[in-house]
Amino acid sequence: MITTLLAYGVFAAPVPYVVLGPGPTVDTLGKENGKEVIQISGTSTSTSAGQLRLTTVGVQPDVRLRDVIIGWFSDDEAVVPRELIYPPDQTEKQVEQRNAEDFAASQTSAETAALRALGYPVQVVVRKVAPGGPSEGVLRPDDVVTSVDGQPVGAPQNLTDLVRSKPAGTALTIGFVRGGRTGTAKITTKAENGQPPRIGVEVEAKQPHPFDLKIELGDIGGPSAGLMFALGIIDKVKPEDLTGGKVIAGTGTIDEAGNVGAIGGIPQKLVGAKKAGASVFLVPAENCAEAVRNAVPGLPLLKVGTLDDALTALSTLRDGGQPTRCAAG
Repeated sequence: MITTLLAYGVFAAPVPYVVLGPGPTVDTLGKENGKEVIQISGTSTSTSAGQLRLTTVGVQPDVRLRDVIIGWFSDDEAVVPRELIYPPDQTEKQVEQRNAEDFAASQTSAETAALRALGYPVQVVVRKVAPGGPSEGVLRPDDVVTSVDGQPVGAPQNLTDLVRSKPAGTALTIGFVRGGRTGTAKITTKAENGQPPRIGVEVEAKQPHPFDLKIELGDIGGPSAGLMFALGIIDKVKPEDLTGGKVIAGTGTIDEAGNVGAIGGIPQKLVGAKKAGASVFLVPAENCAEAVRNAVPGLPLLKVGTLDDALTALSTLRDGGQPTRCAAG
């Protein structure tokens, strides 16, 4: 009797691990809790015969030895040190807050990347012209800076890098749009007190679009839904059905330029996607080797490094072709 109680106590004792398993998948084109996940108003939208499903990883934060043993022998679960998910210097609440912030940021980046793909590029707009600076009397607030010496300007940092790429005192040809009219001007850079060359303007990024957009999805954290949100936005706004009537699953972070980044939990996400009936899985290029090692039978792994890659892969699928697949690395 005592031996039985001791054994039970050992198996029921908490251990410094967490168990990862397939989490829920969500169709970004559909509804969750009775509400559209992607809500668009002010423009016409389309419906799709298929689905674009983001994938997640479920985390069991408080586990016992018996849970760990079960997880070790499971094909669908993984056991990892607790500190990998919950760093020792952070509480569970702090980790959840960080994940919520990452999730919100992923939505913003997805919106920017999707709007770029839809033909609404980010604009670099002059907010203020420094008095006495190189641009005084040349550029004005609300001018849109489009190029430097013929090189396109797609973001504020891009403008800064182009200006700093040549020595102070260089006359740069600055392209701009003012009131809908294009123009160019010569502006000679200056550098003061050992600072890098400048043209004397403060700029900000703006991205005009003629419709309202909102993403509403609770109880999910982290940045890995970015790619699927971006595809969902594009699918709803464009008349063609990106899915071709298929269930498309995937994962990946996305930045404002449309670059798709690596994520964690690929093995569990593949299992979740297969259970959700996915026909293919969009895999960030950097995760391809891991995805191949954990491949799920009947679920082709399509390699995507950018939003354009994902759009090309879906177009190829609709046309009956063979998109680029992940290969073992």
